[in-house]
Amino acid sequence: MTADMTATAVSETKNSSPVSTPPVGGAISGKVDPVIRTITWNDMVDAVRQGADDFRRAPKLGLLTGGFCAAGGIALVLFLTRFGVPYLAYPMATGFALLAPLLATGHYVVSRDLAATGKAPTLGAIWREIINRSEVRWMAFVTVFILLIWMYQVRILLAVILGSLGFGVSLTEFVNTVLSTSNGWAFLAIGHVVGAVMATILFSVTVVSFPLVLDRDVDMMTAMITSVSAVSQNTVPMFGFAALIVASLVAGMVPFFLGLIIVVPVFGHATWHLYRRVIEPLPVA
Repeated sequence: MTADMTATAVSETKNSSPVSTPPVGGAISGKVDPVIRTITWNDMVDAVRQGADDFRRAPKLGLLTGGFCAAGGIALVLFLTRFGVPYLAYPMATGFALLAPLLATGHYVVSRDLAATGKAPTLGAIWREIINRSEVRWMAFVTVFILLIWMYQVRILLAVILGSLGFGVSLTEFVNTVLSTSNGWAFLAIGHVVGAVMATILFSVTVVSFPLVLDRDVDMMTAMITSVSAVSQNTVPMFGFAALIVASLVAGMVPFFLGLIIVVPVFGHATWHLYRRVIEPLPVA
C-alpha cells in the first residue's frame, strides 16, 4: 500500500512537463499563488485511470452520488412528463452537465485522503470538510447561477424562435417541429452554440478552482483565475478531458441515466488527479 501511494504521488508530481508559469504576472492574493505546470495528453489519460482506481478502492460516496444523479434524472423526466412539458427534459439534462463540478466536490476529498493516508474519509468527514470551506460555498453559488442562466436562455430561445410551437405541445409534436422546420433547426443550432459557450466558460472556471479551494488556503478569485490560466496553458489535454466528460455523461444518460452511477464518481476522482498534475505542489517546509 505504501509503495502504491508513493508511486501515485511521484507520478502526479513528476510526470508532467517541468515548464511552469504563475497564472498571471505577480501575486494575485498576496499569498504564495499557485504555479501552473504544462501537462500532456498522457497526463489526462492517467488521471482518468487513477479516477477509476479511486472509485474501485472507495466506492461508497461514488455510488451514493452517482445513484442520486441517476434517480434525479429519472424523477426529472417523470415530473416533466406529468406536467406536459417532456420536451424540456433534453435542455435540463444538458444543463445537468453544468452541475458536474459541484457534484464531484466530495470525490476530491476522497482522492486526496486516499493518496495521503490510503484510507477514505467517512461521509460525515467529507460533508464537514466541504461545508466548512466558505470558498467552496461561493463556487457552488457560481455554478448554480450559471445553470439558472442556461435554463432562462432555453426558455427565451423557445419563445423567440419557436413561438407557440415551443410551449404546450406534446413531445412528438415538439420533436417534429424541431427536426422538420427551419425555425426548429435554428433553435437547435443556436441553443447548442450558446450551451457550448456556457459549458466552456464554466469548465474553464471550475475544473481547477474547486479542488484548489479544497486543497489550499486560497480565495475564490485566485482559484478561478488559476483555473482559467491552467486551461489556457494546456488547451489540448484540458479540452480533451472536457470532451471526454461530456461524451461519457451523454452515454451515461442513455440507459435511463443508470450510467451516471459510474461516470460521475470516476470523473470526479479523475478531476482531482488532473488538478494535482497541472498545479505545482507546495514546497515541503
